[in-house]
Amino acid sequence: MRLLKISLHAGFFLSGITTVIIGQFLPILARKFTLNDEQSGNFFPAQFAGSLIGTFLTNWFGKRGRFLLAALIGCFLMAVGIFMLNSADLTFCLAGFFVNGLGIGMTLPSINMLILELNPSRPAAALSVVNFFWGVGAIVSQPFVDNFARGTDIFRPTLILTVALALVGLALALIPKGVEQKPAANDEEEIDFSTPIWTLPLAWAIAGFNFIHVGFESAMGGWLKTYTERVEPDAALYRLPPIFLYFVFFVAGRGVAPFFFRFLNENRMLLLGLLTILGGLGVLLSAGSIVLLGVGAAISGFGTSWVFPTNMSRFTKTFGPSASRRATPFFIAGTLGATFTTWLIGFVSNRFGNNLHAGMLILVGSLVTLVLLQIVLQLRTKKALE
Repeated sequence: MRLLKISLHAGFFLSGITTVIIGQFLPILARKFTLNDEQSGNFFPAQFAGSLIGTFLTNWFGKRGRFLLAALIGCFLMAVGIFMLNSADLTFCLAGFFVNGLGIGMTLPSINMLILELNPSRPAAALSVVNFFWGVGAIVSQPFVDNFARGTDIFRPTLILTVALALVGLALALIPKGVEQKPAANDEEEIDFSTPIWTLPLAWAIAGFNFIHVGFESAMGGWLKTYTERVEPDAALYRLPPIFLYFVFFVAGRGVAPFFFRFLNENRMLLLGLLTILGGLGVLLSAGSIVLLGVGAAISGFGTSWVFPTNMSRFTKTFGPSASRRATPFFIAGTLGATFTTWLIGFVSNRFGNNLHAGMLILVGSLVTLVLLQIVLQLRTKKALE
């Protein structure tokens, strides 16, 4: 059991790196293949398509009580996908991001469910810890790549990740069968599934909120390093680059959010988070120096940290206990939002002469839309709960 818990946390840490490493590799691969922003943006749909399929596969494994096997396969898929990024062929490199996404889609939900099964008495605390490991992985992704990559050569960082992921996969393979707890046969009987969800406009509005917000998160993680290099070409020389600060304050925000929840309800927390992001984004997009870029990134990362879990909580509270088992469209909306927004930024940038600032302005529109949508949802959810 100890080996299992260590392996799961190690796998989540590594998946934090592999999930956001696309943003660290993006400017390197753009130089390697001489890509414009629209062509670079194609890496994102490749990874997110894999992630979406991986999530559906995890659902298949989960129904058969095989989350451990799904996590094991996911680790090996990430290892293979990451190593494929060394290819000199662009198509093969795109396939590498797809395979990596497939592994991510199988690993993240599987490990989350295994952690829940292993900690029935304190599930929230256990999930917080394992997701903290993901956050640490996201934080170290930037210095990890900067320290081990050489020009357009990413062999060393990909090799290290490949070996580490393979070792975690092997460790999971050593776990004896039967460690997973089967769900009780009467679990679903105790939950009322009569409440309609996806026939209601309110449910789709909350899913739409997730579409836009996850799109913003993914765009920041994916494009911020490239944008920083456009503003400050020597950004790699700075010890605290904006992408690093973004993820540091993202993780820090998750830690301090419970304190704010003592004084604010969910709707006010969501509005506070969105306005904080909007302020940070304003600083970031108007910045002409790396210092101001870092300030804007830190503010945006802090503000966005509690938005996704709070919106998810709103969804389950609005539609009852069975909502968590019928939330597939909610999560799919997030993945589609990530795919669309990251691609659209590259597309718009290329239409304006590879002007990434023009592409990033899309995020301002996203945030304004989210603020307006939040005001509407605040009124609608209040009526629904009454």
